[in-house]
Formats: sequence, structure tokens, C-alpha cells
Amino acid sequence: MEYIVRVGVGVIVRRNGKVLVGKRLADLGKGTWSVPGGHLEYSETFEDCAKRETHEEAGILIKNVKIGAFTNDIFHESGKHYITIFMVSDYDKGKVQVMEPDKMIKWGWFEWSKLPKPLFLPTVNLLEQNFNPFR
Repeated sequence: MEYIVRVGVGVIVRRNGKVLVGKRLADLGKGTWSVPGGHLEYSETFEDCAKRETHEEAGILIKNVKIGAFTNDIFHESGKHYITIFMVSDYDKGKVQVMEPDKMIKWGWFEWSKLPKPLFLPTVNLLEQNFNPFR
């Protein structure tokens, strides 16, 4: 089996002191909660990927997009390995909705210190760094 390391982009969307988090239905991390995100595409900037993925998954636009942190995420059970670049952004406009019902069950706004459990591995690894998107 050949192992490939992929680049993922996670998007922390801030609004009124809370962040957008969704319950995953996709195979990788099924049943866990995560921020919007996905694979970085060829020649795409981290900022453009963050904007695209947030719009594709949650139907909203974001602004003030900047690099926040990164994690090294190894999913032993599935043999997948990701470097996840977490981007921090602010909500701009649009109505949050499930745009990919085959990948996400629902979205909600949560306080950073009170995220729902269980969390997706990259988010767990980010929290272990004591990262705070409001600093």
C-alpha cells in the first residue's frame, strides 16, 4: 500500500464570539464535528481554498482570511495522512446551510471553549496546541 500525504485546509469562521462547526457524515471522521474545509487544489492559495470550501459546504461568504495554525494528522485506521492548514476568517454574508448533504449532517455556531464532541482529529490536534482563533 502506498501512503500519500495530502494537504487539507480547515476554516475557522468567527461570528459574534462563536465559530461554525458541522457534524460530519463523510467516511473520514464520520460522526465527528469539524470546521468547514477540504483538499487544497493544484495552484490554489490557502485563502482561495478557504473561501471556496466554506461556500461549497456551508453556503456562506467569509472575509479577513488569514493563516492561523497547522496540524499533522495521521488517521491510522484508514491509512490517511494530512497536513491541515487552519485558516481564521470572519463571517461575511449568506445563510448557513448544508450544501453537501452526503458529507455533512448539520451546522451550528459554538463557543471555542465549548465545542461539541466528538471532534474531528485535526481539530483535536489543533486544540492540543492551545490555539485560540480569537487572540
